[in-house]
Amino acid sequence: MLKLRTLNQARDLTFVTMNCLDNSHDHRGHGPNRVTTKDRRARSSSKSLNVTFAILAATFEYPDILRRPTQEVLARFREGGMKLLLWWWIFALTAAALAPVAVLLARALDGASETLLIVGATVGVLAALVQLLGLVRWPFLVPYLARIDADPNTSPARREAVDIVFQSFHRYLGVAVGEYLGYLLTGAWTILLGVAFTQTSVAPGWLGIPGIFIGAVLALCSLEFVGPAEQAGWKLAATLTPITYIAWSLWLVAGGIALVV
Repeated sequence: MLKLRTLNQARDLTFVTMNCLDNSHDHRGHGPNRVTTKDRRARSSSKSLNVTFAILAATFEYPDILRRPTQEVLARFREGGMKLLLWWWIFALTAAALAPVAVLLARALDGASETLLIVGATVGVLAALVQLLGLVRWPFLVPYLARIDADPNTSPARREAVDIVFQSFHRYLGVAVGEYLGYLLTGAWTILLGVAFTQTSVAPGWLGIPGIFIGAVLALCSLEFVGPAEQAGWKLAATLTPITYIAWSLWLVAGGIALVV
């Protein structure tokens, strides 16, 4: 197994890690009344880890704008022009950054169960994939809907259809795929990675304990809009999610550093 023992390897892992830490924040705004003062404060602590997210927040009022009417969201999207479209495309690609992190860490943890590492890497890659799918609607579907909405010849019935399509993809790709599956798989990957840390000989075993706990909380947060909470959301999960993602980000960076010390 490959050990991360060179400065260049450490830089590669740290760079990829920093770019994937906030990808899930795209999905924080898909339910009603999602953003509280605590949410904003917690997110502000992690925005610096993802420049693209910070730019979208500054130029598109993201994710707060997702609580506004569809026509207003599409109008703001058009105002952003090609530059905003490119930022969305870049942001979607950052979700894929979790995949190489999962693979690199699996290759680095010598001494851990090979089966555990293979399963963990697979789950990590799947987590990256579903979050990419949750984001990729922005550079592909939303521009088309924005053009139809801006056309003065668009009939009221077609404009209503635009609203239905936008909100439907918003909930399916944003909440169900990107958020629910994204949180669930990221939590599962983190638990598996935590167990691997307790087995490896190249990093302190105790580092796996907080990872297992953080992963379990992330998996719990995936239930925010499941079952009875589908409409209003589960307030406990809404409160825990931003805090847990900050803890996850710090733990992941700590794990990468531990492998090169």
